[in-house]
Amino acid sequence: MKRDLRRFISELEKKGDLLRVSAQLDPELEICEFTDRISKMNGPGLLFENPKGSSIPVVTNLFGSMDRMALALGVEKVDDIAFRIETLMRELIPPLESNLLSSLKKLPMLNEIAGYKPQIVKKAPCQEVVLEGEDVDLGNFPVLKTWPGDAGPFITLPLVCTKDESGRQNIGMYRMQVYDKNTTGMHIHIHHDGARNLRDAGRDTRQVPVAVALGGDPAVTYAATAPLPPMISELMFAGFIRKKGVPVVKCRTVDMVVPANAEIVLEGYVDLDDMRTEGPFGDHTGYYSLADKYPAFHVRCITHRKNPVYPATIVGKPPQEDCYMGKATERIFLPLLKTQLPEVVDMNLPVFGVFHNFAILSIRKQYPWHAKKVMNAVWGTGQMMFTKFVIVVDEDVDVHNLNDVMWRVGNNVDPRRDMIFTDGPLDVLDHASPVARIGTKIGIDATKKWRSEGFVRDWPADIEMKKSVKNKIDALLRDLNLVE
Repeated sequence: MKRDLRRFISELEKKGDLLRVSAQLDPELEICEFTDRISKMNGPGLLFENPKGSSIPVVTNLFGSMDRMALALGVEKVDDIAFRIETLMRELIPPLESNLLSSLKKLPMLNEIAGYKPQIVKKAPCQEVVLEGEDVDLGNFPVLKTWPGDAGPFITLPLVCTKDESGRQNIGMYRMQVYDKNTTGMHIHIHHDGARNLRDAGRDTRQVPVAVALGGDPAVTYAATAPLPPMISELMFAGFIRKKGVPVVKCRTVDMVVPANAEIVLEGYVDLDDMRTEGPFGDHTGYYSLADKYPAFHVRCITHRKNPVYPATIVGKPPQEDCYMGKATERIFLPLLKTQLPEVVDMNLPVFGVFHNFAILSIRKQYPWHAKKVMNAVWGTGQMMFTKFVIVVDEDVDVHNLNDVMWRVGNNVDPRRDMIFTDGPLDVLDHASPVARIGTKIGIDATKKWRSEGFVRDWPADIEMKKSVKNKIDALLRDLNLVE
Protein backbone atom coordinates (compact mmCIF):
# COMPACT_ATOMS: atom_id res chain seq x y z
CA MET A 1 0.00 0.00 0.00
CA LYS A 2 3.00 2.32 -0.27
CA ARG A 3 1.85 3.92 -3.51
CA ASP A 4 -0.66 6.54 -2.54
CA LEU A 5 -1.40 10.25 -2.74
CA ARG A 6 0.71 11.02 0.33
CA ARG A 7 3.79 9.32 -1.01
CA PHE A 8 3.37 11.18 -4.30
CA ILE A 9 3.13 14.49 -2.42
CA SER A 10 6.27 13.57 -0.45
CA GLU A 11 8.16 12.68 -3.62
CA LEU A 12 7.21 16.00 -5.21
CA GLU A 13 8.36 17.87 -2.11
CA LYS A 14 11.73 16.09 -2.10
CA LYS A 15 12.20 17.14 -5.72
CA GLY A 16 11.34 20.76 -4.89
CA ASP A 17 8.23 20.48 -7.05
CA LEU A 18 5.60 21.16 -4.38
CA LEU A 19 4.55 24.46 -2.82
CA ARG A 20 2.92 24.44 0.61
CA VAL A 21 0.48 27.33 0.93
CA SER A 22 -0.06 28.23 4.58
CA ALA A 23 -2.15 31.34 3.90
CA GLN A 24 -5.86 30.81 4.48
CA LEU A 25 -7.61 30.69 1.11
CA ASP A 26 -11.30 30.11 0.48
CA PRO A 27 -12.34 26.91 -1.37
CA GLU A 28 -14.80 29.21 -3.13
CA LEU A 29 -12.83 30.80 -6.01
CA GLU A 30 -9.61 31.72 -4.17
CA ILE A 31 -7.91 28.30 -4.33
CA CYS A 32 -8.88 28.12 -8.00
CA GLU A 33 -7.42 31.53 -8.80
CA PHE A 34 -4.15 30.68 -7.05
CA THR A 35 -3.95 27.32 -8.82
CA ASP A 36 -4.77 28.85 -12.21
CA ARG A 37 -1.99 31.43 -11.84
CA ILE A 38 0.56 28.81 -10.80
CA SER A 39 -0.42 26.32 -13.52
CA LYS A 40 -0.04 28.96 -16.23
CA MET A 41 3.41 29.78 -14.85
CA ASN A 42 4.36 26.08 -15.23
CA GLY A 43 4.62 26.06 -11.46
CA PRO A 44 4.70 23.25 -8.89
CA GLY A 45 2.07 21.06 -7.29
CA LEU A 46 0.14 22.82 -4.56
CA LEU A 47 -0.78 21.81 -1.00
CA PHE A 48 -3.19 24.24 0.66
CA GLU A 49 -2.69 23.60 4.36
CA ASN A 50 -5.33 25.96 5.71
CA PRO A 51 -8.44 26.11 3.52
CA LYS A 52 -11.08 28.41 4.96
CA GLY A 53 -13.77 26.57 6.87
CA SER A 54 -12.05 23.19 6.96
CA SER A 55 -9.23 21.40 8.75
CA ILE A 56 -8.67 19.14 5.72
CA PRO A 57 -5.85 20.23 3.38
CA VAL A 58 -6.43 20.51 -0.37
CA VAL A 59 -4.01 19.46 -3.11
CA THR A 60 -4.16 20.71 -6.71
CA ASN A 61 -1.95 20.83 -9.80
CA LEU A 62 -0.19 17.58 -8.84
CA PHE A 63 -0.28 16.38 -12.46
CA GLY A 64 0.57 19.79 -13.90
CA SER A 65 3.74 18.96 -15.86
CA MET A 66 5.06 16.06 -17.91
CA ASP A 67 7.74 15.43 -15.26
CA ARG A 68 5.06 15.17 -12.56
CA MET A 69 2.95 12.94 -14.80
CA ALA A 70 5.92 10.60 -15.20
CA LEU A 71 6.55 10.59 -11.44
CA ALA A 72 2.86 9.92 -10.80
CA LEU A 73 3.07 6.86 -13.04
CA GLY A 74 6.40 5.68 -11.65
CA VAL A 75 8.49 6.04 -14.83
CA GLU A 76 11.35 8.19 -16.07
CA LYS A 77 9.20 9.45 -18.94
CA VAL A 78 5.65 8.74 -20.02
CA ASP A 79 6.85 7.18 -23.29
CA ASP A 80 8.29 4.30 -21.23
CA ILE A 81 4.73 3.02 -20.67
CA ALA A 82 3.99 3.34 -24.38
CA PHE A 83 7.09 1.25 -25.11
CA ARG A 84 5.88 -1.48 -22.72
CA ILE A 85 2.45 -1.50 -24.39
CA GLU A 86 4.06 -1.68 -27.82
CA THR A 87 6.27 -4.58 -26.70
CA LEU A 88 3.30 -6.35 -25.15
CA MET A 89 1.20 -6.03 -28.28
CA ARG A 90 4.06 -7.26 -30.45
CA GLU A 91 4.60 -10.29 -28.23
CA LEU A 92 0.96 -11.25 -27.74
CA ILE A 93 -0.27 -10.78 -31.32
CA PRO A 94 0.98 -13.92 -33.09
CA PRO A 95 2.71 -13.66 -36.47
CA LEU A 96 1.27 -15.61 -39.38
CA GLU A 97 4.00 -18.24 -39.09
CA SER A 98 3.50 -18.73 -35.33
CA ASN A 99 3.73 -22.25 -33.92
CA LEU A 100 3.30 -24.04 -30.62
CA LEU A 101 6.82 -23.18 -29.43
CA SER A 102 6.33 -19.45 -29.99
CA SER A 103 3.00 -19.66 -28.14
CA LEU A 104 4.64 -21.39 -25.16
CA LYS A 105 7.24 -18.62 -24.98
CA LYS A 106 4.43 -16.19 -24.19
CA LEU A 107 3.39 -18.00 -21.01
CA PRO A 108 5.81 -16.07 -18.74
CA MET A 109 4.39 -12.79 -20.04
CA LEU A 110 0.83 -14.00 -19.49
CA ASN A 111 1.73 -14.99 -15.93
CA GLU A 112 3.23 -11.55 -15.39
CA ILE A 113 0.03 -9.87 -16.64
CA ALA A 114 -2.04 -12.04 -14.30
CA GLY A 115 -0.06 -10.53 -11.43
CA TYR A 116 -1.42 -7.09 -12.28
CA LYS A 117 -4.91 -8.00 -11.04
CA PRO A 118 -6.27 -5.99 -8.08
CA GLN A 119 -5.36 -7.47 -4.71
CA ILE A 120 -8.24 -7.55 -2.21
CA VAL A 121 -7.31 -6.66 1.37
CA LYS A 122 -9.48 -6.87 4.48
CA LYS A 123 -8.26 -3.76 6.27
CA ALA A 124 -7.63 -0.48 4.48
CA PRO A 125 -6.58 3.09 5.32
CA CYS A 126 -9.60 4.46 3.43
CA GLN A 127 -11.91 2.89 6.05
CA GLU A 128 -10.24 4.17 9.22
CA VAL A 129 -13.29 6.39 9.79
CA VAL A 130 -16.81 5.23 8.88
CA LEU A 131 -19.76 7.65 8.76
CA GLU A 132 -23.36 6.63 8.15
CA GLY A 133 -26.84 8.03 8.66
CA GLU A 134 -26.93 11.60 10.02
CA ASP A 135 -23.13 11.66 10.22
CA VAL A 136 -22.90 11.75 6.41
CA ASP A 137 -22.08 15.36 5.52
CA LEU A 138 -20.22 16.42 2.38
CA GLY A 139 -19.94 19.88 3.90
CA ASN A 140 -17.11 18.58 6.08
CA PHE A 141 -14.85 18.47 3.02
CA PRO A 142 -13.36 21.56 1.32
CA VAL A 143 -15.06 20.96 -2.04
CA LEU A 144 -14.08 23.75 -4.43
CA LYS A 145 -16.22 26.23 -6.30
CA THR A 146 -13.79 27.07 -9.08
CA TRP A 147 -15.33 29.83 -11.23
CA PRO A 148 -17.82 32.64 -10.47
CA GLY A 149 -20.51 31.28 -12.80
CA ASP A 150 -20.39 27.73 -11.43
CA ALA A 151 -23.69 26.45 -10.05
CA GLY A 152 -21.96 25.50 -6.80
CA PRO A 153 -19.05 23.47 -5.46
CA PHE A 154 -17.96 20.50 -7.62
CA ILE A 155 -15.97 17.37 -6.83
CA THR A 156 -13.54 17.40 -9.76
CA LEU A 157 -11.23 14.40 -9.28
CA PRO A 158 -13.60 11.54 -8.40
CA LEU A 159 -13.06 7.87 -9.27
CA VAL A 160 -16.64 6.82 -10.01
CA CYS A 161 -17.18 3.05 -9.74
CA THR A 162 -20.06 1.32 -11.55
CA LYS A 163 -20.68 -2.24 -12.76
CA ASP A 164 -21.81 -3.59 -16.13
CA GLU A 165 -24.34 -6.38 -16.67
CA SER A 166 -21.68 -9.06 -16.21
CA GLY A 167 -20.57 -7.62 -12.88
CA ARG A 168 -17.35 -6.17 -14.28
CA GLN A 169 -16.42 -2.94 -12.52
CA ASN A 170 -15.63 0.27 -14.38
CA ILE A 171 -13.95 3.39 -13.02
CA GLY A 172 -14.51 6.72 -14.74
CA MET A 173 -14.00 10.36 -13.84
CA TYR A 174 -17.18 12.45 -13.92
CA ARG A 175 -17.58 15.75 -12.11
CA MET A 176 -20.08 15.90 -9.24
CA GLN A 177 -21.93 19.06 -8.22
CA VAL A 178 -22.63 19.08 -4.49
CA TYR A 179 -26.30 19.91 -3.88
CA ASP A 180 -26.52 19.34 -0.12
CA LYS A 181 -24.95 17.33 2.70
CA ASN A 182 -25.60 13.94 1.08
CA THR A 183 -26.54 14.53 -2.57
CA THR A 184 -24.54 15.38 -5.69
CA GLY A 185 -25.03 15.41 -9.41
CA MET A 186 -23.47 12.65 -11.52
CA HIS A 187 -22.25 14.18 -14.77
CA ILE A 188 -21.73 10.98 -16.76
CA HIS A 189 -21.65 11.72 -20.49
CA ILE A 190 -24.02 9.61 -22.56
CA HIS A 191 -21.15 8.12 -24.61
CA HIS A 192 -19.11 6.80 -21.67
CA ASP A 193 -18.98 3.31 -20.17
CA GLY A 194 -20.37 4.53 -16.85
CA ALA A 195 -23.48 5.90 -18.57
CA ARG A 196 -23.99 2.58 -20.37
CA ASN A 197 -23.71 0.76 -17.05
CA LEU A 198 -26.37 3.02 -15.53
CA ARG A 199 -28.68 2.50 -18.54
CA ASP A 200 -28.28 -1.27 -18.40
CA ALA A 201 -28.80 -1.43 -14.63
CA GLY A 202 -31.84 0.81 -15.00
CA ARG A 203 -33.75 -2.04 -16.62
CA ASP A 204 -33.81 -3.80 -13.25
CA THR A 205 -33.58 -1.04 -10.66
CA ARG A 206 -33.85 2.74 -10.69
CA GLN A 207 -31.44 3.06 -7.77
CA VAL A 208 -28.04 1.91 -9.05
CA PRO A 209 -25.26 1.24 -6.50
CA VAL A 210 -22.22 3.49 -7.03
CA ALA A 211 -19.02 4.16 -5.11
CA VAL A 212 -16.73 7.17 -5.51
CA ALA A 213 -13.10 7.24 -4.35
CA LEU A 214 -10.95 10.33 -3.94
CA GLY A 215 -7.17 10.14 -3.88
CA GLY A 216 -5.04 7.03 -3.59
CA ASP A 217 -2.41 5.86 -6.06
CA PRO A 218 -2.09 8.56 -8.75
CA ALA A 219 -1.78 5.75 -11.33
CA VAL A 220 -5.39 4.77 -10.55
CA THR A 221 -6.50 8.41 -10.82
CA TYR A 222 -4.88 8.59 -14.24
CA ALA A 223 -6.35 5.23 -15.31
CA ALA A 224 -9.86 6.57 -14.57
CA THR A 225 -9.32 9.21 -17.28
CA ALA A 226 -7.78 6.83 -19.83
CA PRO A 227 -9.74 5.85 -22.98
CA LEU A 228 -9.54 2.12 -22.31
CA PRO A 229 -11.53 -0.45 -24.28
CA PRO A 230 -14.56 -1.65 -22.27
CA MET A 231 -13.02 -5.08 -21.64
CA ILE A 232 -9.92 -3.64 -19.91
CA SER A 233 -10.28 -2.79 -16.23
CA GLU A 234 -8.92 0.55 -15.04
CA LEU A 235 -7.60 -1.19 -11.93
CA MET A 236 -5.86 -3.77 -14.11
CA PHE A 237 -4.37 -1.01 -16.26
CA ALA A 238 -3.10 0.79 -13.16
CA GLY A 239 -1.56 -2.54 -12.09
CA PHE A 240 0.12 -2.77 -15.50
CA ILE A 241 1.54 0.72 -15.03
CA ARG A 242 2.78 -0.14 -11.54
CA LYS A 243 3.83 -3.71 -12.46
CA LYS A 244 1.93 -4.79 -9.36
CA GLY A 245 -1.71 -5.32 -8.51
CA VAL A 246 -3.55 -2.39 -6.92
CA PRO A 247 -4.69 -3.08 -3.31
CA VAL A 248 -8.47 -2.77 -3.10
CA VAL A 249 -11.04 -3.20 -0.36
CA LYS A 250 -14.72 -4.07 -0.44
CA CYS A 251 -17.05 -1.17 0.25
CA ARG A 252 -19.08 -1.20 3.44
CA THR A 253 -22.56 -0.75 1.93
CA VAL A 254 -22.35 -1.40 -1.83
CA ASP A 255 -21.00 -4.28 -3.90
CA MET A 256 -17.90 -2.50 -5.19
CA VAL A 257 -14.19 -2.48 -4.50
CA VAL A 258 -12.23 0.76 -4.17
CA PRO A 259 -8.51 1.55 -3.90
CA ALA A 260 -7.52 0.62 -0.34
CA ASN A 261 -5.25 3.63 0.02
CA ALA A 262 -7.79 6.23 -1.14
CA GLU A 263 -8.27 9.29 1.04
CA ILE A 264 -12.07 9.44 0.97
CA VAL A 265 -14.80 7.07 -0.29
CA LEU A 266 -18.45 7.94 -0.90
CA GLU A 267 -20.93 5.04 -1.07
CA GLY A 268 -24.52 5.23 -2.21
CA TYR A 269 -26.69 5.05 -5.30
CA VAL A 270 -27.57 6.99 -8.41
CA ASP A 271 -31.32 7.48 -8.68
CA LEU A 272 -32.27 7.38 -12.35
CA ASP A 273 -35.66 8.87 -11.55
CA ASP A 274 -34.14 11.79 -9.64
CA MET A 275 -33.01 14.00 -12.52
CA ARG A 276 -31.72 17.39 -11.44
CA THR A 277 -30.27 20.46 -13.09
CA GLU A 278 -26.47 20.19 -13.07
CA GLY A 279 -24.21 23.10 -14.01
CA PRO A 280 -23.18 25.56 -15.35
CA PHE A 281 -19.55 24.65 -14.78
CA GLY A 282 -16.38 26.42 -15.96
CA ASP A 283 -14.90 23.69 -18.12
CA HIS A 284 -11.65 22.77 -19.85
CA THR A 285 -12.88 24.32 -23.09
CA GLY A 286 -12.47 27.74 -21.47
CA TYR A 287 -16.23 28.26 -21.51
CA TYR A 288 -18.98 27.40 -19.06
CA SER A 289 -20.64 24.11 -19.98
CA LEU A 290 -24.38 24.67 -19.94
CA ALA A 291 -26.77 23.42 -17.31
CA ASP A 292 -28.53 20.16 -18.16
CA LYS A 293 -30.39 17.32 -16.48
CA TYR A 294 -28.35 14.54 -14.87
CA PRO A 295 -29.21 11.88 -12.28
CA ALA A 296 -28.52 12.54 -8.62
CA PHE A 297 -26.08 10.54 -6.50
CA HIS A 298 -27.29 9.89 -2.96
CA VAL A 299 -24.49 9.34 -0.43
CA ARG A 300 -25.37 6.85 2.30
CA CYS A 301 -21.92 6.16 3.73
CA ILE A 302 -18.60 7.99 3.85
CA THR A 303 -15.33 6.35 4.81
CA HIS A 304 -11.99 8.12 4.99
CA ARG A 305 -8.55 8.17 6.53
CA LYS A 306 -8.18 9.67 10.00
CA ASN A 307 -6.57 12.80 8.61
CA PRO A 308 -7.60 12.89 4.95
CA VAL A 309 -6.24 15.06 2.18
CA TYR A 310 -8.77 16.37 -0.34
CA PRO A 311 -7.57 16.11 -3.99
CA ALA A 312 -8.98 18.45 -6.62
CA THR A 313 -8.22 19.65 -10.12
CA ILE A 314 -8.94 22.99 -11.75
CA VAL A 315 -10.11 23.14 -15.35
CA GLY A 316 -10.49 26.24 -17.53
CA LYS A 317 -8.68 27.92 -20.39
CA PRO A 318 -5.61 25.82 -21.22
CA PRO A 319 -3.00 25.14 -20.13
CA GLN A 320 -4.17 23.45 -16.94
CA GLU A 321 -3.09 20.18 -15.38
CA ASP A 322 -5.66 18.19 -17.39
CA CYS A 323 -3.61 19.14 -20.47
CA TYR A 324 -0.68 17.09 -19.16
CA MET A 325 -2.95 14.16 -18.35
CA GLY A 326 -4.23 14.37 -21.92
CA LYS A 327 -0.70 14.51 -23.31
CA ALA A 328 0.18 11.41 -21.31
CA THR A 329 -2.80 9.66 -22.91
CA GLU A 330 -1.63 10.75 -26.36
CA ARG A 331 1.77 9.11 -25.86
CA ILE A 332 0.64 6.04 -23.90
CA PHE A 333 -2.15 5.03 -26.27
CA LEU A 334 -0.37 5.71 -29.57
CA PRO A 335 0.82 2.05 -29.74
CA LEU A 336 -2.78 0.84 -29.41
CA LEU A 337 -3.87 3.13 -32.22
CA LYS A 338 -1.02 1.74 -34.34
CA THR A 339 -2.30 -1.81 -33.87
CA GLN A 340 -5.44 -0.74 -35.74
CA LEU A 341 -3.70 1.72 -38.06
CA PRO A 342 -0.12 0.49 -38.59
CA GLU A 343 0.44 3.22 -41.19
CA VAL A 344 0.35 5.86 -38.44
CA VAL A 345 3.82 7.17 -37.52
CA ASP A 346 2.98 9.73 -34.85
CA MET A 347 0.09 11.72 -33.40
CA ASN A 348 -0.35 15.09 -31.76
CA LEU A 349 -3.44 16.11 -29.79
CA PRO A 350 -2.51 19.78 -29.33
CA VAL A 351 -3.29 21.45 -26.02
CA PHE A 352 -5.22 24.28 -27.67
CA GLY A 353 -7.60 21.68 -29.09
CA VAL A 354 -8.51 20.48 -25.56
CA PHE A 355 -8.02 16.92 -26.89
CA HIS A 356 -11.31 16.50 -28.72
CA ASN A 357 -11.05 19.33 -31.26
CA PHE A 358 -7.82 18.55 -33.14
CA ALA A 359 -5.82 15.44 -33.99
CA ILE A 360 -2.74 15.64 -36.22
CA LEU A 361 -1.39 12.35 -37.58
CA SER A 362 1.57 11.51 -39.78
CA ILE A 363 1.28 8.39 -41.95
CA ARG A 364 3.25 6.21 -44.32
CA LYS A 365 1.15 6.88 -47.38
CA GLN A 366 0.82 3.72 -49.49
CA TYR A 367 -2.10 4.22 -51.89
CA PRO A 368 -4.37 6.93 -53.29
CA TRP A 369 -6.62 8.65 -50.72
CA HIS A 370 -4.91 6.76 -47.93
CA ALA A 371 -5.19 9.88 -45.75
CA LYS A 372 -8.97 9.85 -46.10
CA LYS A 373 -9.11 6.24 -44.99
CA VAL A 374 -7.16 7.21 -41.85
CA MET A 375 -9.54 10.08 -41.09
CA ASN A 376 -12.56 7.81 -41.19
CA ALA A 377 -10.77 5.20 -39.09
CA VAL A 378 -9.97 7.82 -36.45
CA TRP A 379 -13.65 8.81 -36.25
CA GLY A 380 -14.47 5.15 -35.68
CA THR A 381 -11.99 4.66 -32.82
CA GLY A 382 -13.29 5.01 -29.26
CA GLN A 383 -13.36 8.53 -27.90
CA MET A 384 -11.53 9.82 -30.97
CA MET A 385 -14.97 9.83 -32.58
CA PHE A 386 -15.36 13.30 -31.02
CA THR A 387 -12.44 14.83 -32.95
CA LYS A 388 -13.69 17.82 -34.95
CA PHE A 389 -10.54 18.42 -37.02
CA VAL A 390 -8.33 15.55 -38.23
CA ILE A 391 -5.21 16.67 -40.10
CA VAL A 392 -3.10 14.04 -41.88
CA VAL A 393 0.47 14.71 -43.07
CA ASP A 394 3.28 12.65 -44.59
CA GLU A 395 5.60 10.54 -42.43
CA ASP A 396 8.53 13.00 -42.64
CA VAL A 397 6.54 15.79 -40.97
CA ASP A 398 6.99 16.40 -37.24
CA VAL A 399 3.39 16.51 -36.00
CA HIS A 400 4.52 18.34 -32.85
CA ASN A 401 5.97 21.21 -34.90
CA LEU A 402 2.76 23.14 -35.50
CA ASN A 403 4.50 25.67 -37.75
CA ASP A 404 5.60 22.85 -40.06
CA VAL A 405 2.15 21.21 -39.95
CA MET A 406 0.32 24.41 -40.85
CA TRP A 407 2.87 25.15 -43.57
CA ARG A 408 1.90 21.80 -45.11
CA VAL A 409 -1.80 22.59 -44.73
CA GLY A 410 -1.32 25.91 -46.47
CA ASN A 411 0.82 24.54 -49.29
CA ASN A 412 -0.49 20.99 -49.82
CA VAL A 413 -4.24 21.43 -49.56
CA ASP A 414 -6.79 22.24 -52.24
CA PRO A 415 -9.90 22.77 -50.07
CA ARG A 416 -12.43 21.20 -52.45
CA ARG A 417 -10.31 18.13 -53.18
CA ASP A 418 -8.52 17.57 -49.88
CA MET A 419 -11.17 18.28 -47.25
CA ILE A 420 -13.98 15.95 -46.29
CA PHE A 421 -16.92 16.63 -44.00
CA THR A 422 -18.82 14.06 -41.99
CA ASP A 423 -21.61 14.18 -39.43
CA GLY A 424 -21.55 12.22 -36.19
CA PRO A 425 -21.28 12.29 -32.39
CA LEU A 426 -19.53 15.20 -30.71
CA ASP A 427 -18.36 15.68 -27.15
CA VAL A 428 -21.05 16.80 -24.73
CA LEU A 429 -18.89 19.84 -23.95
CA ASP A 430 -18.82 21.06 -27.55
CA HIS A 431 -20.82 24.28 -27.56
CA ALA A 432 -20.44 25.19 -31.25
CA SER A 433 -22.60 22.42 -32.72
CA PRO A 434 -26.19 23.43 -33.56
CA VAL A 435 -27.53 20.44 -31.62
CA ALA A 436 -26.02 19.05 -28.42
CA ARG A 437 -23.80 15.95 -28.83
CA ILE A 438 -23.98 15.79 -32.65
CA GLY A 439 -22.44 17.86 -35.41
CA THR A 440 -20.01 18.10 -38.29
CA LYS A 441 -16.35 17.10 -38.37
CA ILE A 442 -13.70 17.87 -40.98
CA GLY A 443 -10.72 15.91 -42.27
CA ILE A 444 -7.81 17.66 -44.00
CA ASP A 445 -5.44 15.72 -46.24
CA ALA A 446 -2.20 17.71 -46.07
CA THR A 447 -0.04 14.98 -47.66
CA LYS A 448 1.75 15.48 -50.95
CA LYS A 449 -0.59 14.52 -53.79
CA TRP A 450 0.00 11.79 -56.33
CA ARG A 451 -1.12 11.64 -59.94
CA SER A 452 -3.17 8.58 -59.03
CA GLU A 453 -5.12 10.84 -56.70
CA GLY A 454 -6.17 13.04 -59.60
CA PHE A 455 -3.30 15.52 -59.40
CA VAL A 456 -2.46 16.18 -63.04
CA ARG A 457 0.61 18.38 -62.53
CA ASP A 458 4.08 17.51 -61.25
CA TRP A 459 4.46 17.94 -57.50
CA PRO A 460 7.34 20.34 -56.78
CA ALA A 461 10.50 19.10 -55.08
CA ASP A 462 11.31 20.10 -51.51
CA ILE A 463 14.09 22.63 -51.02
CA GLU A 464 16.96 20.81 -49.32
CA MET A 465 20.62 21.66 -48.71
CA LYS A 466 23.44 19.26 -49.64
CA LYS A 467 24.32 16.99 -46.73
CA SER A 468 28.05 17.80 -46.99
CA VAL A 469 27.33 21.51 -46.63
CA LYS A 470 25.01 20.90 -43.68
CA ASN A 471 27.67 18.82 -41.93
CA LYS A 472 30.30 21.52 -42.41
CA ILE A 473 28.08 24.26 -41.01
CA ASP A 474 27.02 21.99 -38.14
CA ALA A 475 30.68 21.60 -37.15
CA LEU A 476 31.31 25.34 -37.41
CA LEU A 477 28.30 26.17 -35.22
CA ARG A 478 29.53 23.73 -32.59
CA ASP A 479 32.99 25.30 -32.65
CA LEU A 480 31.39 28.70 -32.07
CA ASN A 481 29.34 27.25 -29.16
CA LEU A 482 26.13 28.25 -30.91
CA VAL A 483 24.72 24.73 -30.77
CA GLU A 484 25.45 21.68 -28.65
